Amino acid sequence: MDLKSFTASSLELVRENALLVHNITNFVVMNSTANILLAMGASPVMAHAPDEVEDMARLSSALVLNIGTLDRPWIDAMILAGKVANGKGIPVILDPVGAGATRFRTESSRRILSECRVDVVRGNASEVLALWDSTVSTRGVESSLSLSGQAAADVARIARENSLVLAISGEVDLVTDGRETFLIRNGHALMTRVTGMGCGLSAVTGAFCAANPGHPARSAAAAFGFYGLCGEKAAAVSEKPGSFFTAFLDQLYTTGPDDIKTSVRIEGPLS
Repeated sequence: MDLKSFTASSLELVRENALLVHNITNFVVMNSTANILLAMGASPVMAHAPDEVEDMARLSSALVLNIGTLDRPWIDAMILAGKVANGKGIPVILDPVGAGATRFRTESSRRILSECRVDVVRGNASEVLALWDSTVSTRGVESSLSLSGQAAADVARIARENSLVLAISGEVDLVTDGRETFLIRNGHALMTRVTGMGCGLSAVTGAFCAANPGHPARSAAAAFGFYGLCGEKAAAVSEKPGSFFTAFLDQLYTTGPDDIKTSVRIEGPLS
């Protein structure tokens, strides 16, 4: 199946089954992430209490871990949920928000990776590479590293050596498991002017991975393509951040297989 058809069928599976995505995410984006998942046709749940995360993970089709406003009890809860998700065989997505900016963020993300099996790490280049390279720094939650040349080669090597998918947001997105690499050229600059858009992408990646167990790289690439296309369509409606986000939610709701097959721009797999 070609990637456009794969993206379209993945979205239909999410919508037909209202797949439940369990998010242990940050205070800043709980509302927007829930609305993003609802608009695309998935079912969101936000639960971070250690007393219930294991039960919630058992009910879910994917688990998304986001460290944006972390503290130690939340990290413990993420690991509890992650182990249940691993036992159940559902995909685990890690969004290492701001990794490389502080030691606590970086070490917490590394702990999750060491104690749980993570299927996809989704972030910008600095956040992701900081988890394996202590010389990489991140300013707040913004990337200080462009993904080109040696950096792209390093991403593929890290993914291959750690048996996971690295999904890197940038001007051109890159998704790789170290064997197959996909470049995604959908998206719009206005998406960087609204808080939580990257966090929303991580949640949507979880939904797409839930629709296609065993195919995390293709699923992540499909999620990036769909999400970026919705951003492009929303920007055609509004050029201002506030109304753009409203238009973006509408596009998540209305964009369908015909739009995807016409306008998603995913290159790959590249070897």
